[in-house]
Amino acid sequence: VREQLAGDELDEVTAETMTATGYYRLGVWDDEPADPEQSLADEMDDLVSTTAQTFLGLTVGCARCHDHKIDPIPQTDYYGMVAFFADVTSYGNRGDQQSANQFVVEDTATTQRRNELTENERKLRRAINELEQAVIVRMPGVLQRKTEGRERRRTLEEHFGEYVTKEEQTRYTEIETKLNEIKADLKLLPEKESVLALAKCNVPPKPVFVHMRGNPHVLGDDVIAPHFPELFEQTTPELPAPSRGDRSAGRRRLFADWLVDGDNPLTARVIANRVWQHHFGRGIVRSPNNFGQLGVPPTHPQLLDWLGTWLVEHDWQLKPLHRLIVTSSTYRMSSEGNHEAFEVDPLNDLLWRFDPRRLTAEELRDSVLAASGNLTDQVYGPSMYPRLGAEVLATQSRPGLNWGNSSDHDRWRRSVYIHIKRSLAVPLLSAFDAPEPDISCEARFNTTQPAQAFALLHGDFMHEQAGILAERVKQQAGSDVNAQIAKTIQLVLGREATDEDLAEGRDLIGKLTDKHSKSDDEALRLYCLTVMSFNEFVYLD
Repeated sequence: VREQLAGDELDEVTAETMTATGYYRLGVWDDEPADPEQSLADEMDDLVSTTAQTFLGLTVGCARCHDHKIDPIPQTDYYGMVAFFADVTSYGNRGDQQSANQFVVEDTATTQRRNELTENERKLRRAINELEQAVIVRMPGVLQRKTEGRERRRTLEEHFGEYVTKEEQTRYTEIETKLNEIKADLKLLPEKESVLALAKCNVPPKPVFVHMRGNPHVLGDDVIAPHFPELFEQTTPELPAPSRGDRSAGRRRLFADWLVDGDNPLTARVIANRVWQHHFGRGIVRSPNNFGQLGVPPTHPQLLDWLGTWLVEHDWQLKPLHRLIVTSSTYRMSSEGNHEAFEVDPLNDLLWRFDPRRLTAEELRDSVLAASGNLTDQVYGPSMYPRLGAEVLATQSRPGLNWGNSSDHDRWRRSVYIHIKRSLAVPLLSAFDAPEPDISCEARFNTTQPAQAFALLHGDFMHEQAGILAERVKQQAGSDVNAQIAKTIQLVLGREATDEDLAEGRDLIGKLTDKHSKSDDEALRLYCLTVMSFNEFVYLD
């Protein structure tokens, strides 16, 4: 469509339609969204709502369009929070997905030299373009139209010499020579390194108004100054006065300082609740993103207050908080049931026992790698790409698009390093309730469904690791079946094998070799696969 439209005049209706949908504007492809104000308002809502849910446990997003119906959060408070983030720019657009979110990390001299060369390159390319256009106007209409589409470069290569003057050709050659010199100089510079950050800011930020009914095109009358929600009864400190050229308006720092101020009544409690949920499978407040009226009241409010205070007193260090929780008698309670306790507290709100919980998707994958001996302990660095089957890749419109091919060493790193692509979920993680990447996930689902058994018993990853585990068992236990079974139990379940384990293992391996004609090696591999699907392995009990 683009090629067809590039050289043709658009009738008024077509031009209006293409402009409104954001695909075509005055004969030039538009890299911006059709409604940039609406798009930026949506991004800001994601930013403010997620920040409030994550650190304050408040659902402020309702107040984007109207005063919160339940919690004491008026619409002006929502936009007061938006004003703290008013200097934030959009992550990117279709034409530029990097300059706003990649901050270059290099010495000043190198940056200045790179900018100088890049600016000179830009000027030379503009001069070349002007020369080409001067030649193009001499070409017949058919050739001119070809230069307006995908055939521009080929048309110029074939016909440029027919219509260029001697002086223009000399100038053209000189510019190309200088361009090649600049390219060579750029290659000599160190490779540019960048980090994910807010690389561009709107300084000074634009004034913020209430969006009536959430519509960014219908603004309220008064400018909304940055301020903390009224329910906290705290005065907003004096705002810095940014000037053009500053890296930031300084407002976000004020907001961050307020979040972690010891007088903030929510942040420490919300974070402590999340750490508790990580270890117990549920928080003291079971709605960790909502501490408001619609949330679930805490089962132990005094404990939550104490943990929040303890966290602040220990300089917000999370590792000591983890240690405090996992060494407590509450965490070390047995998961064994008690009939009388079940009668009094069937939901275990009083924490009279430890609730068994299934490993999360990432914990399960990492545990499999640890059992097989393949878990790579390398930290930091870029994401890695697990190997995906052709059937999974085929779910994309262009199978395998932007999915890399990592080495085994990289693929066996911890699951936190897996590249997350919304349109291409890793089957094992998806089956075990890994969260959707589109929204903030306050708590993992904990489902039990057939796809999980299929993923454990039939997944390529599990079969691959079972084979590697079998080789590890043979190396350490030799060829004796009982020794192999005992070693498998030890490596996978972390305990010594019982007589019952040995009997069940011999029975399964015997059936595989006698009844199903499997080789000894294959039978051991399938036994290893079976043990890694035991509830004892999949659940923390």
